[in-house]
Amino acid sequence: MNTNQQTIRLYVRLLLWVVVALVLSIATARANTRAATLEAIHQLENPRNLTRPGPRGELGAYQFRQQTWRMHTAAPFVHALDRAMSDEVAVKHYEWLRLNLERAGRPATPYAIGLAWNGGLEAAIRGNSPRAARYYAERVANLAAVLAEGR
Repeated sequence: MNTNQQTIRLYVRLLLWVVVALVLSIATARANTRAATLEAIHQLENPRNLTRPGPRGELGAYQFRQQTWRMHTAAPFVHALDRAMSDEVAVKHYEWLRLNLERAGRPATPYAIGLAWNGGLEAAIRGNSPRAARYYAERVANLAAVLAEGR
């Protein structure tokens, strides 16, 4: 193998390492954003982890409605009161919202996730979410930013 071939191989290996590092960096940033956004939603929805149902029957750390819970798990709805199970479903719901926002050409920012979480995905995509959902989304985005700084 001549020197040029060795140099090319070295550059290819270096390029592969850079690509791997970039992919890992993006994945880490996405996971940090998701964690901060979900913690912000938890803090707004049920910071004391109360076990009594909300006004529309919502349960758990993220105040899931039964219909949303059923989208992501076959576990009984009462398991929304189990924080670990609720966290698992919250991640699934977040990823479902993120994927659908991105498919619709919308950025999956903490604001957009909060908007879709509170006011519904279709309203967030169409841009006709109610004022209360927009206010909620602002609070999610602001709190997620603060939480992300502390990580």
